[in-house]
Amino acid sequence: METPTGPTFRDATDADVDALVALVESAYRGDASRAGWTTEADILDGQRTDPEGVRQVIKTPDSRLLVVEREGRIVACCQLEHRGTYAYFGMFAVSPTLQGSGLGKAVMAEAERLARADWGATEMHMTVISVRDDLIGWYERRGYRRTGEMTPFPYGDERFGIPRRPDLRFELLVKPLV
Repeated sequence: METPTGPTFRDATDADVDALVALVESAYRGDASRAGWTTEADILDGQRTDPEGVRQVIKTPDSRLLVVEREGRIVACCQLEHRGTYAYFGMFAVSPTLQGSGLGKAVMAEAERLARADWGATEMHMTVISVRDDLIGWYERRGYRRTGEMTPFPYGDERFGIPRRPDLRFELLVKPLV
């Protein structure tokens, strides 16, 4: 059911895989991604995800891939994974032409609500490429804090893209949900 003021949320199914891959790729890779502000086109070439990766998120126990629709069209998505006392937030994508419209804030708020309501999560965790200062700033304005905890970027594994620079790593961001 679509509300007049907002998007609809539902769990992804196998039938959504191709549309979700296209959405994620459009938000992060290639020239099309430059229509929005979340592009990684200057730091990574290659793919951001693939059908196998999306299917794996859909099928993994204690995981869900939230699909966001507007007027019957998939316009955003995010992954939620239950990991004990916290939930992991990933595979977040908003259609480049809708970025800056408030849709991302709405998706994040719904993801946080679901993590609390469905799993009793007290924190949300995510990892962001540490050189993405604009994106990290956006998350900080939504209550996430940088931890300084870094994990290496998977150089050589093209499933995650082809790096255009040698200094990529992931930083853990955390937000209390209570």
